[in-house]
Amino acid sequence: MTATTKALRGAAISIDADPFLREPRDCLTHHEDALTVISDGIVTAFGPYDPAAVRPGVEPERYEGLLCPGFIDAHVHYPQMQVIGAYGTELLEWLTTYTFPAEQSFADDAHAARVAGLFLRELLRAGTTTAVVYCTVHPGSVDAFFAESARFNTRMIAGKVLMDRNAPPALLDTAERGYTESRALIERWHGVGRQLYCVTPRFAPTSTEAQLDAAGALVRETPGVFTQTHLCENRAEIEWVRELFPARESYLDVYAHAGLVGPRSMFGHAIHMHEGDFQTCHDTGAALAFCPTSNLFLGSGLFRLYDAMDPKRPVRVGLGTDVGGGTSLSQLRSLDEAYKVVALSGAKLDAVRGFWLATAGGAEALRLGDRLGRIAPGYEADLVVLDPKATPFMAFRTGYCQSIEELLFALMIMGDDRAIRRTYVAGERVYDRDRPEQFRYP
Repeated sequence: MTATTKALRGAAISIDADPFLREPRDCLTHHEDALTVISDGIVTAFGPYDPAAVRPGVEPERYEGLLCPGFIDAHVHYPQMQVIGAYGTELLEWLTTYTFPAEQSFADDAHAARVAGLFLRELLRAGTTTAVVYCTVHPGSVDAFFAESARFNTRMIAGKVLMDRNAPPALLDTAERGYTESRALIERWHGVGRQLYCVTPRFAPTSTEAQLDAAGALVRETPGVFTQTHLCENRAEIEWVRELFPARESYLDVYAHAGLVGPRSMFGHAIHMHEGDFQTCHDTGAALAFCPTSNLFLGSGLFRLYDAMDPKRPVRVGLGTDVGGGTSLSQLRSLDEAYKVVALSGAKLDAVRGFWLATAGGAEALRLGDRLGRIAPGYEADLVVLDPKATPFMAFRTGYCQSIEELLFALMIMGDDRAIRRTYVAGERVYDRDRPEQFRYP
């Protein structure tokens, strides 16, 4: 035993197989009284509590609630915190009216640091321990984000936005400068501690072919680097892409031609996809981010979850908040809206499948399923304690739940950041709702 070994005791769940490919109830592990042992930030044992399993000198820390893996946000913009809840436009007008003006303020490094600090804390308050994050075109915005993430020791994936056309002059780089600045950021942050870099062209209309090609070169040159961008979010956007790239067969083909479609590619939204695009994602291992609160708020459309995850050619899908087009950083709120989007599409999203999207499914989409998204030996101990009694109404409702599945569904429909009691990062309690000093660096 080392000085860094600890144990947690209480109810716990983990979803250990893909419930879109198997019977959901067979994928859920649930222990009413579980013991989770953590050493040096890694889970070393997980199962029903047994006093004999507690090693001498380690007193299990008891918690009230339900332990589950930390949530994973597959698509979010930290610079857009200051425009969340802005009124009434569709995607392209949203960008010009709200997003681009807000992002210009991140030329100020002090502003970037302040927002990054708030953003990381709000993620942890919401139980999110890993996110795929858009910064701005300014390298300082990336440095600010990763520096704060390193202080909390969170595993984050982020990158500098690339834009060399169709945006305000203050937010434009060039193909060469975007490549050079991204290369320097990769060398500074990728694989340092728990930080991972993501090559980030905003979306096809704001990058020339030369810049997209340069982004593809960054991906080829850097083993393990990620890619993120937007895809098929809005019909007017798709038509614009068709006009800008007339030689390409589809929006996705624009990225494929540049070498940006692969196993660590995350495409936000993907609402208006055709079967050929789904097949390409399946064949290449590319993933899609389902962002229900944003898609509903901006009126973009309904993501076809069950079409994407068709067992005949499943596509990897994670759950994204897409703040500030999205309306909450809470993945519980995302799941509430995801249920409604799926219902409007003529299907249903049960709790096991929902929690899979927010945990292990998100990890699988990011090719990090061997270390994130589950409670199991060898996995990083990024964990959250859910409180089914967070409000009097929730306590009343969950008091009538007859199964763990029913309890999880109530949490996913009624829950929000108030239902997050504690958040652990690599086994350290960095957020505690009931502690006077709620946030602490490990």
